[in-house]
Amino acid sequence: MYRMAVMSMLITPQESLDRNRCIKIALVHDMAECIVGDLTPWCGVPKEEKHKLEEAAMKRLSGLVSEETGKELFELWEEYEYQKSDEARFVKDLDRFEMILQAYEYEKQQKGNKGLQEFFESTKGKFKHPTVQGWVEGLHQVRNESVETSEQNSPHNELKEDKVQESS
Repeated sequence: MYRMAVMSMLITPQESLDRNRCIKIALVHDMAECIVGDLTPWCGVPKEEKHKLEEAAMKRLSGLVSEETGKELFELWEEYEYQKSDEARFVKDLDRFEMILQAYEYEKQQKGNKGLQEFFESTKGKFKHPTVQGWVEGLHQVRNESVETSEQNSPHNELKEDKVQESS
């Protein structure tokens, strides 16, 4: 959530987006998770049920602050939830990008194992904003290079090379 807000700070004036609004949407978009948890498609909770749970959570959270602030929090959440603006759609792209970035980081911890490919597949063709599309392309390139490097440096390859030399 916070990484997305920081990524929103990278918005340039040429992108015709309200940078501060993107930061706010990024901060608010997952607030309901503190009550309902992170309900992913893999959890098996139908979209309608997820929406109802998150909406109730946001209403509850919005009621904990002043009326004005609560109204703003709920409106920002709805803007994201219903993809009502260019800013909300940009933040949606950030959310997807952050997911695959995190998957890549987990893979790196596993020494380049591409074991989280399903996360990358689930976002294929879904990025709309050109800036985020560029980041995705860069991440795919870095990911592919790191897998190639880890394969070249793996002990398994050294064993294969030793066997090739022994048989010569």
